[in-house]
Order: sequence, then C-alpha cells, then structure tokens
Amino acid sequence: MEQRIGVIGIVFENREENAQKINSIIGEHNGIIVGRMGIPYRERGLSVISLIIDGSTDQIGAMTGKLGSLKGVKVRTALVTK
Repeated sequence: MEQRIGVIGIVFENREENAQKINSIIGEHNGIIVGRMGIPYRERGLSVISLIIDGSTDQIGAMTGKLGSLKGVKVRTALVTK
C-alpha cells in the first residue's frame, strides 16, 4: 500500500466537549502520527491542532473521517506521495 506524508489541520469549538474525543481518536491512530502541535486560540474561542502524518490513504482517511464526524470539528488534509 502506498504511503503518504502530510499535514492534518484540525480546528474545533467547545474545547471542554471535544478535546477528549479528539485526543482519543488521535491516540487510536498514533502509529501514523510523526508530530503534533496544539494551540488554544482563546480570542476566537477555538482550538487548533496540526498533525504531521505518515501512513496509507486508508489509515489517514479512517482517522480524518472519525474526526470530521464530530460536531464543531473541521478537518483539512494535505498529502504528498512519499
């Protein structure tokens, strides 16, 4: 299966409600995560997480699909072929 390297951007509202769910999903897929940065953007009432990932499109899609199904969570992905 072809491996991809990329960046996933996650922007979400309701930190109290969503942070634990997001962290749980990220933890389930920690095998494809190379790095992570999270920043609370208090002035806008948002939180932002960026992930550097290395995995198959199926693995990446499984994680982003779960994240994107959460209410108030927006996910965008940029991938390149290894």
